[in-house]
Amino acid sequence: MKSYTIHLIRNGLTDETLEGRYIGHTNVELSEDGMAQLAQMKEELIYPPVEALFTSPLKRCTKTAEILYPDNKPIVIDGFIEYNFGEFENKTAEQLEKYEEFSRWLAGEKGVRPPYGESNEDFAKRVCETFEKVAEGLMKTGTTSAAIVTHGGVIMTILAAYGIPEYPMHEWLTPNGCGFTIKVNPSLWMRAKKFEVFSEYPYEREKLPD
Repeated sequence: MKSYTIHLIRNGLTDETLEGRYIGHTNVELSEDGMAQLAQMKEELIYPPVEALFTSPLKRCTKTAEILYPDNKPIVIDGFIEYNFGEFENKTAEQLEKYEEFSRWLAGEKGVRPPYGESNEDFAKRVCETFEKVAEGLMKTGTTSAAIVTHGGVIMTILAAYGIPEYPMHEWLTPNGCGFTIKVNPSLWMRAKKFEVFSEYPYEREKLPD
């Protein structure tokens, strides 16, 4: 039985990330350094060709997809957008200390959400439903290789929900422009809604996975 290879890739660097701001739905651009870093990684490392390319609608992801996969026309998926931080959006942790919800939200307290934002449960439900539709669409069409360019929080959520080995979200944090290769086996997916986390991504030239 064939398996399906999906590369989960975090968007490139933004100035706001370096400033320590919570950036979710805000449609910020890649920084100049972020674009240069991606171009250098593209030259020095291996991002193998894929049959299908999916991306979050935000510019930091669509530009990352354009740099890393210039030969693919991306399919934009709204469900892969980053967390909606509500009133926490574009603020630093220092600026958020005045919100009584902030520490409870950081601690992962169930049902707590930023004012006018998503709860962790709502975010996970949205992301997981979106990923399942994409994964099952690949299997239905026989598309065996794909890349998803999205955000750090989205990647961590997907891997914490479905990945083997099983780790909590914070263990799946990945640098900008990087991510993980997963292998979806239809039998395991249909039986247990799980996939194998195969390797880190992109690949070093002398350490290509088998």
